[in-house]
Amino acid sequence: MSNFLINKYNVAGPRYTSYPTVPYWNQGTFSIEEYKETLKKSFSESNASEGISLYLHLPFCESLCTFCGCNKRITKRHDVESPYISAVLEEWDLYLELLKERPVIKEIHLGGGTPTFFSPENLTRLINGLFENADRAEEFEFSFEGHPNNTRKDHLKALFELGFDRVSYGVQDYNPVVQQAIHRFQPFRNVKDATEQAREIGYTSVGHDIIFGLPFQTVEHIKTTIEKTKELMPDRIAFYSYAHVPWIKGNGQRGFKEEDLPTADVKREMYETGKRMLAEAGYVEIGMDHFALKSDSLYKAVEDKKLHRNFMGYTASKTKVMIGLGVSAISDSWTGFAQNVKTLEEYYEILDKNEFPLYRGHILTEEDEKLRRHILNLMCNLQTSWKDENLAFPELPDVLIRLREMEADGLLTIEKDRLVINEKGRPFVRNVCMAFDLLLQRSKPETQLFSMTV
Repeated sequence: MSNFLINKYNVAGPRYTSYPTVPYWNQGTFSIEEYKETLKKSFSESNASEGISLYLHLPFCESLCTFCGCNKRITKRHDVESPYISAVLEEWDLYLELLKERPVIKEIHLGGGTPTFFSPENLTRLINGLFENADRAEEFEFSFEGHPNNTRKDHLKALFELGFDRVSYGVQDYNPVVQQAIHRFQPFRNVKDATEQAREIGYTSVGHDIIFGLPFQTVEHIKTTIEKTKELMPDRIAFYSYAHVPWIKGNGQRGFKEEDLPTADVKREMYETGKRMLAEAGYVEIGMDHFALKSDSLYKAVEDKKLHRNFMGYTASKTKVMIGLGVSAISDSWTGFAQNVKTLEEYYEILDKNEFPLYRGHILTEEDEKLRRHILNLMCNLQTSWKDENLAFPELPDVLIRLREMEADGLLTIEKDRLVINEKGRPFVRNVCMAFDLLLQRSKPETQLFSMTV
């Protein structure tokens, strides 16, 4: 990838886990009642045929990783576990009361924070509590994020017995200097043990997360990390750029200086090096930042044109309804988004009033729905089409004009009724989506809200 293209297209841009993106949601005028109506409608239309997805945010961590942009609460006190699980189940009861019909759960993802901060007994209580008044879909996928340092065999066994067969471990980088900078100390041995234990128990998909662009990181560090990763051959690999947004995330990302970060040119070399090594090892690039072996369900979803992207990342199954439970969790009714409050204190306080702990969101317009489908197509399939009249919109000619320069640079091909991102354009998929993002085009944010695209 030429430095010219890197410099030209390395701008701040969304990662498009949703459209419209979160900065364009409305806090002041967002109607919780209106959102609940969209949720009830989508649920009644899709629960019986495809089920729903659940995202559970478990926010506690024993130590702060300075690269992390997630909502978390740092504590070594484990007496916080039980009250939090009680609160999450109380929130679930509110949804059960709203939806009336017994939910069919197709997908569960435990994120954080550190889900394995919680004891196996408390995780079991949580999942069993969800199913007291819900059913499991015939085909389901339950997954969780594990910290290699504290994911014990009894965690893996307990969750496996509850139906979980996919786990993703945060590796980031094996170099001790980088680990020191990001305050994430974990030797290869811990990752190896956690990976092998999961496979021994019966997990069918083990993923590793690797980040490039971290402080003090070099191309050689990436090579070493991927060489070690190849020894374990995880089924999936998320290989993505560090999102440096300390102006949003606060002091957590201020544990190092700006000059300690690699330049955009070096980051792109890291990406190209890692991508080449992963391809040589048999991994197939999927969507943006994700790689999978051909035996993994994520690759099969690509082959079957069923790959989906939501707030949990790329997934092999799609549901119209995703309910987020826990502090800061986001729900998606397909025609609306809603986010929970971000502090534990407020979350508990609102639930004590028997109210939904939502504080902001967005109800999609007809235009939003069309643009969301185009952006999902680009993020998942690297192409989109407006042959279907339902996907045409008045500003489409303007969007295509904005993309002509990228076409001239060989990054994409514009045909009569469709657009295809070329292999050369893969690293710039976020830039292509930005051309379709009419809210971004009409109202550029006054301050930088997004990480850089490269």
